[in-house]
Amino acid sequence: MVASLRERRVERLIDSCYADLDKSALTAEVLRRLPGILPVEAVFFASVDPATLLFTSAVAQDPLAGATPLFLDNEYGRADVNKFAVLARSPEPVMSLDRATRGERSASARYREIMAGLGFGDELRAALIVGHECWGVLCLHREDAEAGFSGADLDLVRRLAPHLAEGLRRDVVRQALTGDGAGTAGGPGVIVLDQGLSLVSISPDAERWLARLEAPEIHGLPLPVYALAVQLAQSPDTSPETAHRPGSIRLRTADGQWLTLHATRLRGRAEDRIGVVVEPAPPAELGSLLLAAHRLTPAQSRVTALVLQGCSTREIVARLHVSAYTVQEHLTAVFARFGVSSRRELIAAVLAPKGR
Repeated sequence: MVASLRERRVERLIDSCYADLDKSALTAEVLRRLPGILPVEAVFFASVDPATLLFTSAVAQDPLAGATPLFLDNEYGRADVNKFAVLARSPEPVMSLDRATRGERSASARYREIMAGLGFGDELRAALIVGHECWGVLCLHREDAEAGFSGADLDLVRRLAPHLAEGLRRDVVRQALTGDGAGTAGGPGVIVLDQGLSLVSISPDAERWLARLEAPEIHGLPLPVYALAVQLAQSPDTSPETAHRPGSIRLRTADGQWLTLHATRLRGRAEDRIGVVVEPAPPAELGSLLLAAHRLTPAQSRVTALVLQGCSTREIVARLHVSAYTVQEHLTAVFARFGVSSRRELIAAVLAPKGR
C-alpha cells in the first residue's frame, strides 16, 4: 500500500474516534476502515467494563462469531498467552501470538484448539487503554500462513489503540451525562443457570431487562451475561472466601438505562447452580464509572470517592495521610474536569447526571 494512502486512512480512523460517535457507530467505523489499513481475515472488537474487563459489547466477524463460546472458555478458563486481562496490566498492551510464543503457535491452546481449525494463523491482540483504564479490546486474525504480523503492524496498532480507547471512553461519558433512558422502573431480575451455563429459570423482570440489551447472544444469553457466567464458572472454587464471591459488570440498555449484573454460585441439594441478578445500577456505581471515564488519576479518584461519601477535608487528610493542600490541589483538578466549582456541584454531576 502506498504510504501516503495508508496514512490518510489511519488519520480518518483516528478522526472517527473524536467524532462523538456512539459505540455502535464507532464499531462500524473500525470494522469498515481497519481492513483498508491492515490486511486481516477477521476482526474482534469489544468494549469492556474498566473495573472488571468483562465485555459489555462485542462484534466478531465470521467465522469468529460461531466460535465465541470457545474463545470465552479459553479467556477465562485456560492458561494461555496474550490474555486480554494480562495485556491490560502489561507495559506492552499490544502483542502478536507469534511474538508471544517465539514463533511456536502450537504452544498456544487457543491456536491449537480454536484458531487452527478456523484456518487462522497469527493473531494480534490489543488492550485499548487511555489514561489509567482499559475501555476495550481488539483482536486481529490472519490466515494460517508462515508469515504473521510484522513489527510495523504492531507499531500501527500501538498508534491506533489509545485513540480507539478514547472513542469508547467518550461514549461512556456522553451516556452517563446525558442518559435519556426510561428511568429505573422495574425491580431486580434473577437468572439461574446450570453448571453447563444452560438456562434453568428466569424471572419476568430479568426477561424485561435482557430484552432491552443490544448484544449478540451466546446459547440464548446476551454476550455480557454469558461472559460473566463463564468467568465465574471457570474461576477457582477452592475456599469459603472465594466460593460465594460474586462477579459484576455494568452496562447500558438500548434505551439508556444503566444496569449492574451480579453473578454468584448457588449451593443446592442436587447440584450447584449459577445465579445472575440484573438490577438498575446504583448511583454510586455509575459514579465510579464516570470517575474512570473522566481520566482522573488514581489519587484524584481516591479523593473524589471520599467527597462522594460526604467526607470533609480533615477526614480525607486523615484517611489518605496527605496534606490539606494536596487534597485541595486534587479537588481543583477534579472540578476542572467536570466543569464545576463546588463539592455540591461535583456530587450532582457524578451521582445525579441529567435524565436520571
